[in-house]
Amino acid sequence: MVFALLATQLGSLVGPAYACGCGAMIPDGFSRIGVARETSVLRWDGRTEQIVMRFRVDGDAKKAAWIMPVPGRATVETAKAELFTDLARFTLPERRTRGYFWPREHDWPFSSGSGDAVGAPMPGAGAPSVGVVGREQLGDFDVARLTATDPDALRRWLETNGFKLPDGLSAELKPYVDQKWEYVAVRLAPRDRTKALGGDLDPLSIRFDSDRLVYPMRLSRRAKTPQSLGLYVLADHRMEPVSPIGGAAPKVAFAGTVTPSGPVAELTGGTRPVFLTAIEQEFPEPARIDGDHELRATAEDTPYRRTVYHDELLTVGGVPAWLLTMAAVVLAAALVLLLALRAKRRGARSVRPLSGT
Repeated sequence: MVFALLATQLGSLVGPAYACGCGAMIPDGFSRIGVARETSVLRWDGRTEQIVMRFRVDGDAKKAAWIMPVPGRATVETAKAELFTDLARFTLPERRTRGYFWPREHDWPFSSGSGDAVGAPMPGAGAPSVGVVGREQLGDFDVARLTATDPDALRRWLETNGFKLPDGLSAELKPYVDQKWEYVAVRLAPRDRTKALGGDLDPLSIRFDSDRLVYPMRLSRRAKTPQSLGLYVLADHRMEPVSPIGGAAPKVAFAGTVTPSGPVAELTGGTRPVFLTAIEQEFPEPARIDGDHELRATAEDTPYRRTVYHDELLTVGGVPAWLLTMAAVVLAAALVLLLALRAKRRGARSVRPLSGT
């Protein structure tokens, strides 16, 4: 699961960069912050959903705020970075060696090289229409859980807390207000206030009750560059998006039953086997995103694992098989020719001239 975002420049001012996938990243003033990578893990047991996110950011902003709509009352806590390491290990592609017969351009006699190996890719006081459900300091994060009765009230709350929403974001928040969703607002407030935000931030885990598995995506319409979505989904069955919501067709990078351990077991609540689905999707034109991702179980829990092949020239005893084959063909041809010549000579000797009477 991956999101890339570049800031745009307007004259001498660097404009805000918007995080893709589940909210808006809002820097202070005219500073810049970009989300170089965002990875999300979804855990759903049919009643409760948990989203764990880790951002890798860059830019010159020393402070920033981030907002995520959620369908129900949420709790927020930090999570372990090892969770993502373990899930990446579960979904590593299978490696196989595949032989080929005829030499290629990197093989002798076309090259003296030995061939290249193929690697594996892969927030304070609320305005009258804003309610602060809870607020806590989690590491470098100042987290507020909010309710709002209209998007303009939410805008005023954020501006009161020092952050100006990008033009048009209130309109994108309106559908969530109409559905009476709530919000998780996060102020990135590093202890060292002199340094710009950068590198991998601590993962955040957001949990809420939900009778459907949903991943908020509508705010991603604000992105100005193509976006990539990567999700790890832990559920009872293999999961798939109900629709592409304006992006390219989602692709499955991994599907299979895994036995949780370590941070994954803490997330799933034990070591009972669980189905893991890794999904990737591209959004060449983010403005076409028309809703949030809703995921459903597939008809069958068909497993899938990518295969990465390493091609090797077939050899016998260290000698290329094609060379031995060619040598054998030449030898066989020479033997056939020799036998034919011998047969011809014998035939010539057996023919004698007829004598007269």
